Amino acid sequence: MADRAEQTVEVDGRRLKVSNLDKVLYPEAGFTKAEVIDHYARVAPAMLPHIGDRGVTLRRFPDGVEGGSFFEKRCPSHRPAWVGTYDGPGDRSGTIGYCALDSIAALVWSANLAALEVHAPMARGVDIETPTMCVFDLDPGPGTDIRECAAVALDIRDVLDGLGGLQSLAKTSGSKGMQVYVPLNTRHTHEHCSDFALAVAQVLEKHHPDRVTSMMKKAARPGKVFIDWSQNSRHKTTVAVYSLRARPRPTVSTPVTWDEVDAAASGEPLAFESAEVIGRVAELGDLFARAVTLEQELPTANRS
Repeated sequence: MADRAEQTVEVDGRRLKVSNLDKVLYPEAGFTKAEVIDHYARVAPAMLPHIGDRGVTLRRFPDGVEGGSFFEKRCPSHRPAWVGTYDGPGDRSGTIGYCALDSIAALVWSANLAALEVHAPMARGVDIETPTMCVFDLDPGPGTDIRECAAVALDIRDVLDGLGGLQSLAKTSGSKGMQVYVPLNTRHTHEHCSDFALAVAQVLEKHHPDRVTSMMKKAARPGKVFIDWSQNSRHKTTVAVYSLRARPRPTVSTPVTWDEVDAAASGEPLAFESAEVIGRVAELGDLFARAVTLEQELPTANRS
């Protein structure tokens, strides 16, 4: 069949094979593998500063979003010689080599594997013990949605601002929720970040017990937003900024302004598909750029 034919393309000076370009990976939207590859090629200039120095996990969907998927932590052995790896937390056998997607060509290569989602750790590959950011992952429980997540994100921003003016950035998850990040880029530990995120979550839970929970048990989540502080653990990853998501339509984990978050808390939609995100990057640049450069220090968490 024609759509199975391999083609050799040149991307940023690298030659690589792509195949099945006409295969539809998002049936509801008719979004093909070629469009997935095009998405990653176009967002690469904005995305690479956030993932290129980290060992990432790929979530692959060989038969599209309506088929099965699997997470691939260990970078495939059949990768091109120019796709490197970073050692990271592995399995019972010890550390494993995660893919280092540090070029447009590497992103295109992973997209050709139907790696629709890219998930990144909080730490860079050269120093997996030092997170460069702290994350609050907002997961809407049954009966809540992005509107409630946006309201909680604003509360987190205000708490952080009250803690010595800590600056934060927001992005959609591309799925149901969103995340708030505190850029650090200074010496911290994963334990410090986890403790700090938990302390903030517990403060909000105390003040808003009707709409916020810091508890992981599913029974505590109906009608509330779960602030998942555990995503700061050394072995955890969070969906990378500008990554596609495996939803019915090709939604993207998208950086947003606080004005947009405020509007979402009042009921405005806060979801973006690939074409919209490509347009936003062209118009607004990388709204997440400060995550790479802004240096901040967390206060010591105090749960008392």
